[in-house]
Amino acid sequence: MRIIEEAISREELKRMAHAGFGDMIKAVVDVERGIMVLDGELHADEEALLMEGGSRQSDLWGINIYPDIDGPDQIEFDSMVNIRPMQGNQTRGVDDPSTRNRILQIIKKLVSS
Repeated sequence: MRIIEEAISREELKRMAHAGFGDMIKAVVDVERGIMVLDGELHADEEALLMEGGSRQSDLWGINIYPDIDGPDQIEFDSMVNIRPMQGNQTRGVDDPSTRNRILQIIKKLVSS
């Protein structure tokens, strides 16, 4: 697992994906700190790593990144760590559009072409 605080290349993401799940890489994004963890076997492991570093669970959202795909299908909002009834998120997705947008902006900042 790797904490990403500065931009990583899309090519590096592709290498990580191909070495692991093949076409995708799991990530957990901290929407408050603007960082993410990549390359865990489980979103829960990535979430735990960020929390050990001071992140709050309420700020962490699990996604899948498909680095070989361009456009809106590149990011999949789907993770068990996203089920948070106390925060109004009843699904494995990210139900709040503003939170999804924040995640997309962080990915845009942290993944260079």
